[in-house]
Amino acid sequence: MELPPLIRVISFGYLHSPPPAEAHMVFDLRRHFRDPHIDPEFRHLTSSNPRVRAKVLGTPGIPELVDAIMAASVAMTSGPARADVVVAIGCAGGQHRAPNVARSVVERLEEMGHDVQLDPRHLTKPVVERP
Repeated sequence: MELPPLIRVISFGYLHSPPPAEAHMVFDLRRHFRDPHIDPEFRHLTSSNPRVRAKVLGTPGIPELVDAIMAASVAMTSGPARADVVVAIGCAGGQHRAPNVARSVVERLEEMGHDVQLDPRHLTKPVVERP
Protein backbone atom coordinates (compact mmCIF):
# COMPACT_ATOMS: atom_id res chain seq x y z
CA MET A 1 0.00 0.00 0.00
CA GLU A 2 1.38 3.38 -1.03
CA LEU A 3 1.76 5.97 1.74
CA PRO A 4 0.01 9.30 1.13
CA PRO A 5 2.31 12.23 0.39
CA LEU A 6 3.56 14.20 3.37
CA ILE A 7 3.00 17.95 3.50
CA ARG A 8 5.83 19.54 5.50
CA VAL A 9 5.20 23.12 6.58
CA ILE A 10 8.25 25.13 7.66
CA SER A 11 8.01 28.51 9.38
CA PHE A 12 11.11 30.68 9.41
CA GLY A 13 12.42 34.22 9.81
CA TYR A 14 14.22 35.98 6.97
CA LEU A 15 16.39 37.83 9.52
CA HIS A 16 17.81 34.43 10.59
CA SER A 17 18.15 32.67 7.23
CA PRO A 18 16.94 32.64 3.64
CA PRO A 19 13.97 30.46 2.67
CA PRO A 20 14.70 26.73 2.90
CA ALA A 21 16.13 25.44 -0.37
CA GLU A 22 13.94 22.34 -0.25
CA ALA A 23 10.67 24.36 -0.35
CA HIS A 24 8.37 23.87 -3.33
CA MET A 25 6.39 26.97 -2.34
CA VAL A 26 7.49 29.99 -0.30
CA PHE A 27 5.08 32.51 1.21
CA ASP A 28 6.63 35.80 2.39
CA LEU A 29 4.45 37.58 4.95
CA ARG A 30 6.77 40.52 5.61
CA ARG A 31 5.35 43.26 3.40
CA HIS A 32 1.69 42.36 3.28
CA PHE A 33 0.83 41.73 6.93
CA ARG A 34 1.59 43.94 9.92
CA ASP A 35 4.25 42.57 12.28
CA PRO A 36 3.15 42.21 15.94
CA HIS A 37 6.84 42.72 16.81
CA ILE A 38 6.48 46.48 16.33
CA ASP A 39 4.17 46.64 19.35
CA PRO A 40 6.37 46.44 22.50
CA GLU A 41 3.55 44.57 24.24
CA PHE A 42 3.92 41.69 21.76
CA ARG A 43 7.64 41.89 20.91
CA HIS A 44 8.90 39.24 23.33
CA LEU A 45 5.86 36.99 23.12
CA THR A 46 5.97 34.06 20.74
CA SER A 47 3.42 32.47 18.46
CA SER A 48 2.17 30.16 21.21
CA ASN A 49 0.79 33.09 23.21
CA PRO A 50 -3.00 33.21 22.68
CA ARG A 51 -2.95 37.02 22.23
CA VAL A 52 -0.31 36.80 19.51
CA ARG A 53 -2.17 33.97 17.81
CA ALA A 54 -5.45 35.92 17.87
CA LYS A 55 -3.76 39.08 16.55
CA VAL A 56 -2.06 37.26 13.67
CA LEU A 57 -5.00 35.07 12.67
CA GLY A 58 -7.38 38.04 12.99
CA THR A 59 -5.37 40.09 10.49
CA PRO A 60 -7.36 40.85 7.33
CA GLY A 61 -6.20 38.56 4.54
CA ILE A 62 -4.65 35.89 6.77
CA PRO A 63 -7.68 33.52 6.75
CA GLU A 64 -7.78 33.71 2.96
CA LEU A 65 -4.02 33.11 2.76
CA VAL A 66 -4.34 30.02 5.00
CA ASP A 67 -7.06 28.70 2.68
CA ALA A 68 -4.88 29.38 -0.38
CA ILE A 69 -1.81 27.66 1.11
CA MET A 70 -3.94 24.65 2.00
CA ALA A 71 -5.45 24.46 -1.48
CA ALA A 72 -2.05 24.76 -3.17
CA SER A 73 -0.55 22.11 -0.88
CA VAL A 74 -3.36 19.64 -1.53
CA ALA A 75 -3.16 20.30 -5.27
CA MET A 76 0.59 19.59 -5.26
CA THR A 77 0.10 16.25 -3.46
CA SER A 78 -2.66 15.28 -5.89
CA GLY A 79 -0.48 15.30 -8.99
CA PRO A 80 0.42 12.11 -10.82
CA ALA A 81 3.80 11.85 -9.06
CA ARG A 82 2.13 11.86 -5.62
CA ALA A 83 5.33 13.23 -4.06
CA ASP A 84 5.82 14.94 -0.70
CA VAL A 85 5.45 18.73 -0.65
CA VAL A 86 7.44 21.28 1.36
CA VAL A 87 5.84 24.66 2.07
CA ALA A 88 7.83 27.49 3.67
CA ILE A 89 6.16 30.44 5.36
CA GLY A 90 8.41 33.30 6.35
CA CYS A 91 8.19 36.57 8.23
CA ALA A 92 10.90 38.86 9.60
CA GLY A 93 11.96 37.03 12.76
CA GLY A 94 9.99 33.79 12.63
CA GLN A 95 8.36 34.40 16.00
CA HIS A 96 4.87 35.72 15.30
CA ARG A 97 3.28 35.70 11.84
CA ALA A 98 4.92 32.75 10.07
CA PRO A 99 4.60 30.20 12.89
CA ASN A 100 0.95 31.07 13.49
CA VAL A 101 0.04 30.85 9.82
CA ALA A 102 2.01 27.60 9.51
CA ARG A 103 0.35 26.10 12.58
CA SER A 104 -3.09 27.07 11.31
CA VAL A 105 -2.36 25.46 7.92
CA VAL A 106 -1.11 22.27 9.60
CA GLU A 107 -4.08 22.02 11.97
CA ARG A 108 -6.58 22.45 9.16
CA LEU A 109 -4.81 19.97 6.86
CA GLU A 110 -4.72 17.41 9.70
CA GLU A 111 -8.47 17.89 10.21
CA MET A 112 -8.88 17.04 6.52
CA GLY A 113 -6.91 13.81 7.05
CA HIS A 114 -3.62 14.78 5.40
CA ASP A 115 -0.25 13.57 6.65
CA VAL A 116 1.38 16.81 7.83
CA GLN A 117 4.54 17.82 9.67
CA LEU A 118 5.26 21.22 11.23
CA ASP A 119 8.83 22.54 11.41
CA PRO A 120 9.01 25.91 13.24
CA ARG A 121 12.65 26.68 12.50
CA HIS A 122 13.23 29.91 14.40
CA LEU A 123 10.94 29.84 17.44
CA THR A 124 13.90 29.23 19.74
CA LYS A 125 16.04 31.99 18.25
CA PRO A 126 16.36 35.26 20.18
CA VAL A 127 13.92 37.98 19.23
CA VAL A 128 15.57 40.22 16.65
CA GLU A 129 15.90 43.77 17.92
CA ARG A 130 15.20 46.32 15.20
CA PRO A 131 15.22 50.11 15.36
